[in-house]
Parts: sequence; structure tokens; C-alpha cells
Amino acid sequence: MNAKVKLNICGSEYYITSEDEEIYIRSIGDEVDKRMTEMLEGNARVSTTMAAVLCALSYADDCHKANDAADNLRAQIKEYLEDSQRSRLEADEAKREVERLRRELQGLRLRLAEMDDR
Repeated sequence: MNAKVKLNICGSEYYITSEDEEIYIRSIGDEVDKRMTEMLEGNARVSTTMAAVLCALSYADDCHKANDAADNLRAQIKEYLEDSQRSRLEADEAKREVERLRRELQGLRLRLAEMDDR
């Protein structure tokens, strides 16, 4: 379902059509409006277009940094999963070795018992 939402950003109206929820679209619009308004109020030489470009650059920077951080987290998770798999294999191998040693010990005890019976 597409939502058509009217946003007011720095005094201009924009109609946005999106599959996202209206409340989400409005929150994004409010955030952009707030950021641009702060830029405009903070420097009289900044035009609305300049504020929009600066805002877009800032959001693009945030997006790239977030993607880099996500890639880094994915790489760390992959390493953790590989370490976990390796540890599981080592644990399984250790369990097999313990079982083999138990059988060997049991056999040695039986042989010792047989020798004591003689």
C-alpha cells in the first residue's frame, strides 16, 4: 500500500509517495526540516538550496559510515561464527578422544583384573 504524504520543509510543500508508514515519512520529513532550519538560522548566508545540499551531504556521510560499520560488524560476526565452528569441531574431537581413552582404560582395568585373578 502506497502512502501519499504532504511534508512541509522550510516553508515548501512536498508530496511524498512511499510504501513506508505515514508516521515514518513524517518523522523523516520533520528531521530534515529541523536540520535545514537549524542551518538557515545558524548562518544568514546559507540559502535554502545550500542548506538542502549540506543536509544531503551530511545524510550521505552518515549513510556511508553506517554501511561501513555494518560491514565491519558482519565481518566480525563471520569470524565469530568460524571460531565457534572451529571450537565445536575441537570439542567433538576432544569428546571422541575422551571416549577412546575411557574404553582403553576400561580394557586395561579388565586385563589387570584378569591378571590379579591368576
